[in-house]
Amino acid sequence: QVQLVESGGGLVQAGGSLRLSCAASGRTFSTYAMGWFRQAPGEEREFVAAISWSGGSTYYADSVKGRFTISRDNAKNAVYLQMNSLKPEDTAVYYCAAESLGSWSLRLINSYEYDYWGQGTQVTVSS
Repeated sequence: QVQLVESGGGLVQAGGSLRLSCAASGRTFSTYAMGWFRQAPGEEREFVAAISWSGGSTYYADSVKGRFTISRDNAKNAVYLQMNSLKPEDTAVYYCAAESLGSWSLRLINSYEYDYWGQGTQVTVSS
């Protein structure tokens, strides 16, 4: 069992930056692929970014490519999402998720591929 806790959300002006963190419990964190998703009010949950168990591979949604960076520190059981040049349309609740098989493929853009989810952290970008 893995528990995920996000932090770092808040209110920021357009063009600003935030760094989200996701702290994971469990000894097998380093074997999991990890992802970030977001959900705006009235919208479906959408993929933001994913990172392989080693951190050697990453993948981003087109909407955030070049602005967001996903990273992880397996020694600290943590995954991060650095968000720069934020836009009002980035406003959403952001969730981190763990995929326990540690597989790496484009299937990781699908929320159903993930086994564990955090409770989410709110990011609000004002114009």
